[in-house]
Order: sequence, then structure tokens, then C-alpha cells
Amino acid sequence: MLSHVLASEAPATPLPTGQYLAATGSLELLWLLVALPLAGAAVLLLGGKRTDSYGPYLAIGACAGSFLFGLVAFAALLGLDERTAQTTLWSWVPVNGLQVDMGLLLDPLSATFVLLITGVGLLIHVYSLGYMAHDPRRRLFFAYLNLFVAAMLVLVLGDSYLALFLGWEGVGLASYLLISFWFYVPAYATAAKKAFIANRVGDVGLLIAIFLMFAALGTTSFTGVFAQAELLAAGTATAIGLMLLLGACGKSGQFPLHTWLPDAMAGPTPVSALIHAATMVTAGVYLIARSLPLYEVSDTARLVVGIIGAITLVIGAVIGCVYDDIKKVLAYSTVSQIGYMFLAVAIPGAAAVAILHLLTHGFFKACMFLSAGSVMHGMDDQVDMRRFGGLRTKMPVTFACMTAGYLAIIGFPLFAGFFSKDLIIEAALDQGGLTGWLMGGTAIVVAGLTGFYMTRMMIMTFFGPARWTEGVHPHESPAVMTVPMAILAVGSVISGFVLVHVTPLPDFLAPVLGAEEADHVLEPIVVTIIVTLVSALGVFLAYQQYARKPVPTTAPVAVSALTVAARRNLYFDDLNEGVLMRPGQYLTRALVFADNRGIDGAVHGLAAGIGGGSGRLRRWQNGFVRSYALSMFGGALLVVGALLVTRLGT
Repeated sequence: MLSHVLASEAPATPLPTGQYLAATGSLELLWLLVALPLAGAAVLLLGGKRTDSYGPYLAIGACAGSFLFGLVAFAALLGLDERTAQTTLWSWVPVNGLQVDMGLLLDPLSATFVLLITGVGLLIHVYSLGYMAHDPRRRLFFAYLNLFVAAMLVLVLGDSYLALFLGWEGVGLASYLLISFWFYVPAYATAAKKAFIANRVGDVGLLIAIFLMFAALGTTSFTGVFAQAELLAAGTATAIGLMLLLGACGKSGQFPLHTWLPDAMAGPTPVSALIHAATMVTAGVYLIARSLPLYEVSDTARLVVGIIGAITLVIGAVIGCVYDDIKKVLAYSTVSQIGYMFLAVAIPGAAAVAILHLLTHGFFKACMFLSAGSVMHGMDDQVDMRRFGGLRTKMPVTFACMTAGYLAIIGFPLFAGFFSKDLIIEAALDQGGLTGWLMGGTAIVVAGLTGFYMTRMMIMTFFGPARWTEGVHPHESPAVMTVPMAILAVGSVISGFVLVHVTPLPDFLAPVLGAEEADHVLEPIVVTIIVTLVSALGVFLAYQQYARKPVPTTAPVAVSALTVAARRNLYFDDLNEGVLMRPGQYLTRALVFADNRGIDGAVHGLAAGIGGGSGRLRRWQNGFVRSYALSMFGGALLVVGALLVTRLGT
């Protein structure tokens, strides 16, 4: 039942009694948002092959139902004065010193994520009907998709860090199942394991943060923690902030835990869109944004968030410039774009701008991933862009959708990314001082790199002469795939303008994330001109390199040291292997050796000693009377000798 509405009972704009009761009644049923996709996953997983025929449609219906109810709940939320509602479901952890209720919190921040997760998730479900049409295990695939959506909804709707952690782990499990869906291919199974382990590293940080909260404040609920945040000691607040950041880096693929994200491309393309666009990678941004009251009492932790974002911005963009795998280019693009969001959420008063970019990114990146899947669908699952070329005439709808996403991500005027990215760069520069110029300058340079590697991808894929492998016959994808792509393409075009000028998202999020007006270091129009020119320079350089010259079908070997490093992920995989994996393996081998030779050796040695000793003693029991008499005589001599020694000693 609805335990309380954190608002006055009267709506901001008076509603007729019937409408108001309907609004509050719908908020009492918030659990349906999670229950629908969770029930869909349960039916498909437990129903077995009997659900093969209708399973995918059931999964789509469950996600559609959750999306429609999300719209109803969003409308109901707008009818409340404070636009915040909380519902308690049951007593979850009734321990003496720790009382945790399982509850759901709907406010502007969580409602925004609900619509993004269910809306884009629904389109990906529909797209998967065509993409996975010939897979014999597609029922399981749709079950995992439903499970993923349900876990993400728990993550963003939970009213405490413990409830958030439940969804956090559910997302980790579902992502592992999806990435490893084609587990019989060793490389795919390895990629899933890598993602799972990297996320567990981040999860340890989140757990430690929750432990510190409870130890210092005696609660894990958002309300309780935020109300007492200012009571935290500076060191404790910084430790909590850094541990939360570690968790966010794991889930959102940020430095130094970013290497799993490109490898996650091993999963089916709809998984790539789901993970890299609208859901999993945004969980870290949500965690930082939700925890802003904690970062407000620790400038150090907040600064580290911004530094991590800036570093990841550069890493993702540099590596994205050299890859030939179309999905990995988009993956490193996601790493870089999430870096923009981390940079923004660390700037006082700019967290809402980070969420704005998160939404626009959800549209154009999902559009681009699905378009990449369409290209693969028409090219016999090839991903090497050096084997593409000339596809714009063979796949016109896919080309149009990919172009919309491309123009949005490079910040072409009036497209989605133009509005959100420029606002982030403005906010970074407005910090002033060395920090502002470094962060703002880094964001501007990366805008140019984005223009370069995205233009490179477009030219190599859709322009120039055909470089297709013999026997490949490119063709357009079916409508069940292209319609979701087209809807996302429309969002890539108009979402930025709508969310900034029609229904301003920063104003909607202000009650949760706050707002702060800063003095402009540079006028917004100047920033826009600079960013546009730098992006245009990146586009021009890519055009000169890849449109004016033939694209070889194999990657050149005689390249710069930076290109070599970028092709090897700037050696971060090697670093992880050298610093973490190899020492871990050696430690494991040493422990196994110590266990075998030490602990097991001692146990086995003791057993062998007892067995050998008993065997030798058993030889004395030979059944001959003379032997027993001799042993008795010997024993008697020993006793007499001992008595004599004792007597002489006294």
C-alpha cells in the first residue's frame, strides 16, 4: 500500500476528485512496473519449450505493459505538489539494528529513467523479433531481456541503497546471461566472464559504501542517509563517495574498469543496444546523481568523479578512432559519451544536464547500434568495416537511421547531441580556473575526435566502392527491425530540442538534482561556435583520410605508435593482466601449492604416521607365547630399573 506521498495531498494544479483518486491509485500500484517484466521472464524460464511459439510476444507484451503503466504513473506524478511518491511493499530486513523495508520511490529522476528503460527497451524487444527470428533459443533470449528490464526498474525505483543493490546485482546477472547467450563460442563466453568479473570489482565498492553508511548513520534509506549527510566526517564522506564511484565505474564502463564494455559486443546486437544505450551503462550515472547529497559534503570525491569522466572521455575517443569492428567503434563511443555524463554530474548544478545527455544518448546510440545490427543482418553477420562500403544504396532505411544517429552524436546543429553536449561543455568551462579550462578543453577536443571516428565509420560503411566478401549480397532488413530504428532516429533528431526548449528537463529534475546558475566564462553562442568548428574539423580530417583515398581491405601495418597502442586498447588489457590477473593467478597457484603440500600434506603425513606406526605395533601381536613372555620380562626390567634409579636419586 502507499505508505506516504512525500508531497502535500493536493496536486500542484487542482484536479477533479475522480482524476486525483485515479492518480494516487495508480501510484499505489507502482510494483506493477517491475512485476510485469518479471512475470514475463518467469513464465518463459519456467514454462520451457511449451512457450516457444508465443514466448517472444509475451515478453514484448510484458515490456509494453510496463511502459504504458510507466506513462500512467508519470502522469500521476505530475499531479502531486512535490512530484515525489514512495510506497512500501514489505518489511525486508527486520533485524534489531537494521530495519529495511522494501519500497519504491517515484520522483522526477526515477520516473525519467523508468520511461527511458521501458520505452527504449520495448523498441529493442520488437527489433529482436526480426534479429533473433532464426535462433532456436530465442525464447530464452526474450526471457533474459525481460529479466534485465525488471532488474533495471528495481535499481532505479528502489528507495534505499540496499534495494538499489538488489537491482544492481540483478542487472549484472541478466547482462552476463545476455552477453554469453551464444556461450558455445569460446570468445563470447570469455567476454561474458570478463564483464561479470569487472562488475564484481565495482560491486565490492558499492557494498563497502553501503556498509560505511550504515556504520556511520545507522540507515541505508535514501531519506535517512541524505537527511544526515552533513553529519558525516569529512574522511567518511570522501570514502563513501569514492566507493560509490568505484561501483559506478564498474557498471558504466569508466576508467579503470572500462575494458569489459567493448568486449561485451560478443552478445547479440540487441543486447549491445540494451546495455550500451539506455540501461546498464547508465546505472552508474544514476547512482552518482542519486547520491548528490553525499558528494555535496565531499569536494574531493566530487572532483575525482569529474577527473574519471575526463580521462574516460579521452580513452574512449582515441581507441574509437582506430577500430575496424563497427560494434566496437560504437562501444568505445559509449565509453566516451558516458564520460561526458560523469564529467557533468560532478559539476555543481549540472547534474540535470548529465541526465539530459543520458536521454539523448539513449536515443541516438540505441538507433546506431540497431542500425549496425541491420548492417550485420544484411552482410552475413560481418562486422569489419573494411569489408563494407557502398551500402547506402543497398540499405537506404538503415543508412538514413544511422545518419540521424551520426548527426546527433557529433553535435550537428539542431540534432539531439547538439543541445546536450554543448550544455555540458558550457558547464565545465563555467567552473572557471584551471579545473574549468582543463575539463572544458578536454570535452571540446573530444568533440572533434567524435566527429573524426564517427565520420570514419560512416564513410567506411556506406560510401566508396563495395569491398564486400565474395558471396555476400547486402539487403535491407525487414520492417520489424527498421520500424524501431526509425522511431529512435526521430528521437535522435528532436529529443534534444524538446527536452531543452519545449519541456525543459533541467527544470523538471530540479527538485531532486537542484539547479545552480553560474557566471559564463564564455558566452553560450561562443561555446557553440567553437564546438561546432572543432567537430567540423574532425569530420573534415576523416573525409580527407577515408573518402579521398582508397580504403584497404586489411588494416595497414605501418602505422604510428599511438595507433598501435590504440589497437591494443592503449594497453589497458595488458595492464590489467599484469597488475591484477597474473598476480592473482600466481597467488592462486601458491595457495594451491600451500594447500596441497602444507595443509593436505600435514593431514596426509599424520594419517600415514599413525597408519605406519600401528602397522609396526601390530607386528608385536604375533600369537607366540614366548614373544609375549619376553615382552613382559622386558617390561618388568624397565619397571625395576626405573625404581632403582628413583631410589638412588633420593
